[in-house]
Amino acid sequence: MNAPKLALKDILVEKADRVVLDVPSLDITANEVLAVLGPNGAGKSTLLQLLALLERPTSGRILFDGADAAGDALTYRRRMAVVFQEPLLLATSVEGNVRSGLRIRGVPASEQKRRAAAWLHRFGIAELAGRSNRFLSGGEAQRTSLARALALQPEVLLLDEPFAALDIPTRAALLEDLDRVLTEARTTTVLVTHDRSEALRLGDRVAVLIDGRIRQLGLPQDVFSAPADEDVAAFVGVETIVPAHIRSIKDGVAALDVSGVPLEAATAVNPGADVLLCLRPEDVVLAALTVSTAHTSARNHIPATIKRITPSGPYSRIELDGGFPLVALITRQSLEDLALSPGARVQASFKATAAHLIPRRPADPS
Repeated sequence: MNAPKLALKDILVEKADRVVLDVPSLDITANEVLAVLGPNGAGKSTLLQLLALLERPTSGRILFDGADAAGDALTYRRRMAVVFQEPLLLATSVEGNVRSGLRIRGVPASEQKRRAAAWLHRFGIAELAGRSNRFLSGGEAQRTSLARALALQPEVLLLDEPFAALDIPTRAALLEDLDRVLTEARTTTVLVTHDRSEALRLGDRVAVLIDGRIRQLGLPQDVFSAPADEDVAAFVGVETIVPAHIRSIKDGVAALDVSGVPLEAATAVNPGADVLLCLRPEDVVLAALTVSTAHTSARNHIPATIKRITPSGPYSRIELDGGFPLVALITRQSLEDLALSPGARVQASFKATAAHLIPRRPADPS
């Protein structure tokens, strides 16, 4: 079995007597995009600094192709490229910036020009080749920074929140282009971000980092649909997290009691367990109370009262009371078609397979 391209072993980072990062093991395989997702202050940037060999851990090892990178950090850094949130461009033209790393590494001028032209074209900024860095928009500057990094043909690309400073349209366009480039190039990439949509769009795998620890690592669809614990669930966008009790299980479907409301959920958890019922808002469907449920595949139908409606981009976030707090996300068109408003009564439905159950933590004795 091949060694991972990058690996962390028994990593501990302490600063001011506080544990900033505690990662017993993390393998990053060749050609994958690993998205490290977590809130501000989770330790994401520290993790990236370690992988870039720009910071040393308090203890533990960083391996590159199975070899300890600490012995020759400079040589290993030359096999990587890093893109930060701020583009950090030199005071020269766009082409000059893209060629700068190649020039430092002694690449012949003709090859510098060829690679720069190719990557300027791939990031859609070929017409800006002669423009000074002082006259670039935020998106143009970040495209220049990405082209400069990938022109080096790195074995590993490290991205530190590269879209965070961009406006929404610029970010969306650059995200699409970077997705295409990474799919084509298959460069081993680590992206750290606090944005769920970026992790979903770019990541082959997602690692959720909270309080310096990787709480879940897996395929994006698994992490987002089956979070490992309550903190992960809340961070990946699960908005309904309520206590439930499993009364019985038949054919893999649990009969639940949620604040006195009988519900069903597909589960492998044992009968009698106290759990948390987790539901993503997009999995909750709203309809008029008079709509028949005879021909729907959803097994859960709850009469509910709308408590609050909040715009959320092209959608509307609906807070409901169905005997327990419940959140739905619907399109603006559905909001208008159903003529919904606070105080209205609706039917909230969701499939048994949409419900995810997490064992409930024991109560803190303190």
